[in-house]
Amino acid sequence: MENGKLKKIGIVGAIVLVIALFQYFELAQYLSLDYLKSSRESLAQLYAENRLAVISGYFFIYVLVTSLSLPGAVVMTLAGGALFGLVTGTIIVSFASTIGATLACIVSRYLLQDWVQSRFGDKLATINEGLEREGAFYLFTMRLIPAVPFFLINLAMGLSRLRVGTFFWVSQLGMLPGTIVYVNAGKELGKIDSLGSILSPSLIISFVLLGLLPITLKKLISLYQKKRKTVENQVPE
Repeated sequence: MENGKLKKIGIVGAIVLVIALFQYFELAQYLSLDYLKSSRESLAQLYAENRLAVISGYFFIYVLVTSLSLPGAVVMTLAGGALFGLVTGTIIVSFASTIGATLACIVSRYLLQDWVQSRFGDKLATINEGLEREGAFYLFTMRLIPAVPFFLINLAMGLSRLRVGTFFWVSQLGMLPGTIVYVNAGKELGKIDSLGSILSPSLIISFVLLGLLPITLKKLISLYQKKRKTVENQVPE
């Protein structure tokens, strides 16, 4: 068996093992809103006694949760606000979530891209061309729309040809508004009854409009430039 195939099997095996352990030990209960609210005081005391260890542990767990698409990222973000405050919490969550998303994208690309491109390459050619041209704008828009699942974006971008560096900085920028909202909500943890109550309809609409703004402006500028060239070509010398 080729060395590359062995590596892929090893990665898949490690991912399956971690997810299986997560399910077997029922660790999802520790990433729930109820657990966070009931443990807030003890976690705050732990953080006061050893800040570096708590930040490091929190960062590692957040990256692990997001890179493997495990449930609990929203609760982790709320915990960041409750423990670290708005500024520190936003910085920690922003980098942890982006690193986790980027790892998920890289793993998706390494494991699946060759197979997907060889199987559906002709059908994906147009999509790949569009992503190479405007991938950053599409990614930014998707990151700002709460209805688009976090893990699905990571998987889809992994199967595309979008550069990893571009994926990282656009994801960090696109996820920042939502991160600030959830981290800030974490400061008022006791007032939160459900995760769905954090995002109001007006806030969701604002995110969507903000996400559509860059690509809309780009399209308008491109349309204007085409019309201008057409007019210039029609003017007699």
